[in-house]
Amino acid sequence: MILFHILFLLVLLLTFLPMLKNQHWFFRLGDFLKVHVLYLSIILIAIGMINYETVNPLFNTTLVLIIIFHAKTIIKYTFLYSLPDKKKSKDASATISILSANVYQFNTNYTKFQNLISTNNPDIFITLESNSDWEIANRILEKKYPYNHKVTLENTYGMHIYSKIPLSDIKEHYFVADDIPSLEVHFHLKEGYHFVLFVVHPPPPSPTEETNSKERDGELLSVAKRLNELNKPSIVIGDLNNVGWAKSTTLFMKSGNLIDPRIGRGLISTFHAKYWFMRIPIDHIFHTAEIFVKNIKKLEAFGSDHFPIWAEFWIDHKNDIQEEEVSNIETHEKDIIDDYIKEGIKEEGNRE
Repeated sequence: MILFHILFLLVLLLTFLPMLKNQHWFFRLGDFLKVHVLYLSIILIAIGMINYETVNPLFNTTLVLIIIFHAKTIIKYTFLYSLPDKKKSKDASATISILSANVYQFNTNYTKFQNLISTNNPDIFITLESNSDWEIANRILEKKYPYNHKVTLENTYGMHIYSKIPLSDIKEHYFVADDIPSLEVHFHLKEGYHFVLFVVHPPPPSPTEETNSKERDGELLSVAKRLNELNKPSIVIGDLNNVGWAKSTTLFMKSGNLIDPRIGRGLISTFHAKYWFMRIPIDHIFHTAEIFVKNIKKLEAFGSDHFPIWAEFWIDHKNDIQEEEVSNIETHEKDIIDDYIKEGIKEEGNRE
């Protein structure tokens, strides 16, 4: 039963460490592994029940509470969590399809990715980690996607957007770090609708990259602050290197008045494409209440360590059915958000 006790301790750590404010990657690890901790807890309680004579009843009771704690979050990402029926009204915009892919800079399966674009035929597609090699390779797609903007970098934080719809205004933001961009792209549709697309890819907290989540959290909350300034129908898309239930993501959604379309539809785990047993949902599409997501899913792998994520959506100003899905930010949380942004900027300064 030594292994049982080791795994029990691991479950405890991965459950309770994320509750602390420490932004070191080790404390944030439990956020990413919530689903895995839930499954492991179920296995452990089954073992505990079978060996009830040798396992302290306190262990089983604790495991039951841990399972309830994690299940309350995860169940929202299943069909068991009901959402209001969202039908397209006569005043809505045309349906738009969008695809986002972290291509993995060192992946050279350019043709496979281009076939993916041809097969799914999105109106807009985004590439992350796209360097000069990816930019050159994807020029073949520009005839079909004549409107594009390229931020070509060799540091794994390049990003490109390709569109069939004209880009009316584009801003490159470097909210926290001067080598990590975010894109703000404005679209004016022929039906009279205007929406803003934010493309983001903040750095992950990990032992091999950023030792903490300060830059990531500061970047995301800076985007949310910009969303509030614009106050327009908006979508945030990209590799956020965070999960939807993490505290910083919750603050990001509240601050930006955003909705997670995964809720009620599924986890849609996009990373790691090569290891099915370690997949987590870190590629996201968030949106404001005027944006209605018809469908969201991951697509087939093309050689990257991420699956692409794809969605269809429309815009409808007159339909307020989604307003109740937006969580209001509390007064004390505004100070926390400002602190996160300041810490993120300070962390980038310390990194130089």
